[in-house]
Amino acid sequence: MAEMELGWPHGGNFSTSLGWPHVSRETPARPLGDGRTEEDMGKKKHKKRDGSRREETVDNVVDGSMANAPVPEGTEWGPADVAPVPAILADVPRETSTASLLDDSVTPVDDGEPVSRETLPRPSVARVIVVANQKGGVGKTTTAVNLAAALALGGLRILVVDMDPQGNASTALGVEHGDGVAGTYEVLIDGEAIDDLAHPSTEAGDLRVLPATVNLAGAEIELVSMVARENRLAKALAKYLATNQADYVILDCPPSLGLLTLNALVAATEILIPIQCEYYALEGVSQLMNTINLVKGELNDELVLGTVMLTMFDARTRLAAQVADEVRTHFGPETLRTVIPRSVRISEAPSYGQTVLSHHPESVGAQCYLDAAREIAERGVHQ
Repeated sequence: MAEMELGWPHGGNFSTSLGWPHVSRETPARPLGDGRTEEDMGKKKHKKRDGSRREETVDNVVDGSMANAPVPEGTEWGPADVAPVPAILADVPRETSTASLLDDSVTPVDDGEPVSRETLPRPSVARVIVVANQKGGVGKTTTAVNLAAALALGGLRILVVDMDPQGNASTALGVEHGDGVAGTYEVLIDGEAIDDLAHPSTEAGDLRVLPATVNLAGAEIELVSMVARENRLAKALAKYLATNQADYVILDCPPSLGLLTLNALVAATEILIPIQCEYYALEGVSQLMNTINLVKGELNDELVLGTVMLTMFDARTRLAAQVADEVRTHFGPETLRTVIPRSVRISEAPSYGQTVLSHHPESVGAQCYLDAAREIAERGVHQ
């Protein structure tokens, strides 16, 4: 079978800056499978040297009804006369697969195949991971919920604590967090037990969520006057882990360094920093590291920087690659090999009350989060 051409020439000169080939604006003729091209079909009458006319014939590629029929003088070719686009091209996905450009460990999943359900290694003790970065819009909540779902699909027992008053993590994991729903606020302010308020998620069987409501926005002020205000969440988690089996506790923080984030940093044993592959995301990292060192020295000696994850990577830009190189140079082994590409599938999943793993399991974004979860789980075994 002749190779299908999509309009891109072989051996083109490619720009290293934008990633687009420099090609002629003239669209190459598409082969029709029998050795001829559309250009051959479009020949009209030509004058011979002696002034007489000769007629070209065409083969109708649709039903053969005009095979070897003469072309009338003055005929012009239109879209209806051109061979139809092969059906195989109709199913080409519109989402650009950048995973193969990012890391050799990323293997795209073919359309229609379910997400892998491989069993991930279980840590010897529960890992409490806080997902924090005071810079907004870097993918904290997206990373927290998709990693939680990926770990749960790997057979692990997960608890997600939503510390953000916006409640986006609760939305993405399909847990109600409207008015009248008790959750993180009641745990921090009223001393309620996490086990009584955590809800099962629709994403996986062993995934529970402590939801956040708008009431949590007032917790920052109410905590100011409380004794040991920075240890409220740590004590609640200690009680939960004493009576419940959990492999991972993931704390999703708001984009700030207030008392809510401070409670999460004190309760956690390791921190995961998502960094968007843009310049502004780098500026806030130094401030966050100062806060981490302060917490580690005064309030939580066990807190360590466990993982740095690159998010919203756009392989078409030099800036994304430069930011990734800068992060890998500064943080070294803490940076995951897998990077998360900028993806429409990932962005639209929360509007359906789902993670990308259930909304579009065959997408590149879903596969990247599965690979990232595998890396994190494997690191936990060797720690």
